[in-house]
Amino acid sequence: MTAMSPYAASLLEQEARSLQTRLARVRPFALIEPMVPAAALLPTAQAALERYLVTGRRELQALVAAFQHWLAGARETASAAEAQRRFTFLRLKFNATLTQFDLFNDVITQRSEHENGVWLSGLDAVAADALSLPGDYYRLPPVVCYLDRGPGAAIRRARTRLPGGGENPVAVVRVPRERMIGSGIASSLIHEVGHQGAALLDLVNSLRPELQAMQQSDPAQREVWQWWERWISEIVADFWSVARVGVVSTLGLIGVVSLPRVFVFRLSPDDPHPIPWIRVMLSCAMGQALYPHPQWERLANVWHDYYPTATLAPETVDLLGRLRRGMPAFVALLTRHRPAALRGKTLPDVLDVAARQPAALSALYGRWEGAPAQMYRAPPSLVFAVLGQARADGLVGPEDENVLLAKLLTHWALSSTLDTSFLCSSLDARAPALPRAPLTFH
Repeated sequence: MTAMSPYAASLLEQEARSLQTRLARVRPFALIEPMVPAAALLPTAQAALERYLVTGRRELQALVAAFQHWLAGARETASAAEAQRRFTFLRLKFNATLTQFDLFNDVITQRSEHENGVWLSGLDAVAADALSLPGDYYRLPPVVCYLDRGPGAAIRRARTRLPGGGENPVAVVRVPRERMIGSGIASSLIHEVGHQGAALLDLVNSLRPELQAMQQSDPAQREVWQWWERWISEIVADFWSVARVGVVSTLGLIGVVSLPRVFVFRLSPDDPHPIPWIRVMLSCAMGQALYPHPQWERLANVWHDYYPTATLAPETVDLLGRLRRGMPAFVALLTRHRPAALRGKTLPDVLDVAARQPAALSALYGRWEGAPAQMYRAPPSLVFAVLGQARADGLVGPEDENVLLAKLLTHWALSSTLDTSFLCSSLDARAPALPRAPLTFH
């Protein structure tokens, strides 16, 4: 083995110092992102992000320093190829950490946008409310929302692995810009929140054995139960959304999957989403089971009118028919399921289904018309359920709904900011005085 030349070692040492210089330019978000206080992340989310990125920067600094120390002692014994190999892996780790910074930077930068920043803070409050369950079933992670292109939403769940390594400190929900703002945004947002809730309760893993048992006990419908199992992660998120906001979940879903016919009836074995046509029908079936009302049959009939099946291939018509006939048994399994994490309770028990029946939502809307201040004191997910029901009943149009939701999102953003400020000031008043020291930044 030929020892590396002084020139090769010098180039790598210079590159390592360049990494250190670029790393020093990665500043805390609190120092670089201007936004009005009402648009800011909640302190739990801000602290989690900053803590995660500080830890990542320190680890990178240590890795660069370790490489420099090795390089200084290995100039006479290691080859240039070995040194280059070590530096290449160091740079890959460095770039992966910067990718994580950019991911969160995109989320936070939007908080500086006029109106959108405050509304996103309001959506954070909606998401937190939709994820909260009475009963201390799990530790609630921070949730932050941001806008992006495309018709659908997505989530990067908290406590999952990030690109390049490390555990995501917050749940990051991507909301489609084209759905801002209207009650339909609740369908996309709370579906993604449902993915996080399902992960925290381990719902998919607890449901799979029951679905597999049905494949054995019901041979005539085995293929249908296999499809339900294949799609279960997305179905559970849809179930969470319907249970939280009712009919607006299905209306919003129709808005997302209203696509050219070829896509609405496309069956892809690799896609975790149900066939769009079946997904809407299943949403109606879940709604009927949770909130019995004629509106679900009307919606299912309208969806069938939008996308009639008569001209499809016979095998496709047969599969769709078998899936529809299998829905009652499948939805019954979902509503009766008692995962270990819920300690003997079902999802309808903990998702407050009893208080969100269509008649109750309509009655609330009637009361709020005469006393609108009550609406601002209600839980955000309940407000979306009430407005969605009013929209389905033809009592509120999209124009008025848009104006009202803009006010509500602003109110929730401001309330969460003021509540946090009040709590911090209360804690500060009870805390002993700390010695003052000059602020320095490095």
